[in-house]
Amino acid sequence: MRIKKGDNVQVLSGNDKGKTGEVLEVIPKVNKVIVKGVNVRKKHVKARKQGDESGIISVECSIPSSKVNVVCPKCGKTTKVGYSIEKDQKVRVCKKCGAKLK
Repeated sequence: MRIKKGDNVQVLSGNDKGKTGEVLEVIPKVNKVIVKGVNVRKKHVKARKQGDESGIISVECSIPSSKVNVVCPKCGKTTKVGYSIEKDQKVRVCKKCGAKLK
C-alpha cells in the first residue's frame, strides 16, 4: 500500500467526500485505512467492571484505501504517490510537484 500511518489524506467519495484527516491505522490485509474524523459511528459500550462507565461513544471505522488520496504538504493538492531512488533508498514522492513525502 502507498498510504502510511500519519499521512494526511482526503476522502474522494462517499458520505465524507472532501473531508481531510490523518491516517490513524493501516490494514493492508483488507486494503483499508482508518482516518481521524472520517466514517464516525456510534458504539454502545457496556460497563464490564465495577467503576467502568457505560454509554455511547464515537468510533472511527475503516474505509477502503482506494477512496482516499494523499495530500501533498508542499503543493496542498491531492496526489498519487510515486517512488524514486535516492542513495540506495526508495523514497515516496508527490507525482504533481515532485516533493518528498514523509
